Order: sequence, then C-alpha cells, then structure tokens
Amino acid sequence: MNTILRRCAAMAVFLLATSPAHAGPCTNTIARVQALIDAAIENRAGSDGWKPESLNALRSYQPTPRSLAASEGRDGAVFEYGLDALERARAADRGADSATCHREIANARAALRQ
Repeated sequence: MNTILRRCAAMAVFLLATSPAHAGPCTNTIARVQALIDAAIENRAGSDGWKPESLNALRSYQPTPRSLAASEGRDGAVFEYGLDALERARAADRGADSATCHREIANARAALRQ
C-alpha cells in the first residue's frame, strides 16, 4: 500500500509542478480564421481544373497555403494579404497585444470577403 501511495503522491507533485502552456488572447480565433483561409484557397485552387505541375511539385515539395495562394493570380494576392494579416496577428498574440491581434484578424476576414 505504501508503494501505491508514494506513486500517487509523486504523480500529484509532477502534475502540479508542470506549468500549463500559455495561449495568447486570440490564439483560438487565429486558428479558426486560418482554417477558413485554407479552405478558401483550396476551393479556389480546385475550381480552375487541371494545370501543369510546377517545378516545386515535380521536386516533391508539399504545397503550403501560401504557395497555393501565390499560384492563383489576383485571387492569390487577396489570400496572401489574409495570410500576412494572420502572421501579424500571431506576432501580436505572442506579445499579448489583444487590440492589434483582433484588428489583424479583422483584416484577414475582410480579405476572405473580397
């Protein structure tokens, strides 16, 4: 019985000693808007039908939301603006600057509406 009690006490000390991960003021909102932008980019990329593979695709590089957006011409510029706004929101989120973070998220959402 002493062994079980010691193990439980050791586990409790371990769990209490670890600090929880710190999330910024708008981390969850950034993740939701990122998912919306990713879905919009994929929908746009798939709507034009077949295109020749790029050199990066031939080299087996995996596409990123930014590389897909860059290949979409004018629509891609709008998506890139949204992705840039999300990067600025992440930087503000890391600095716990809630006002800037929310403003940049609003900019990213505005890019989606265009």
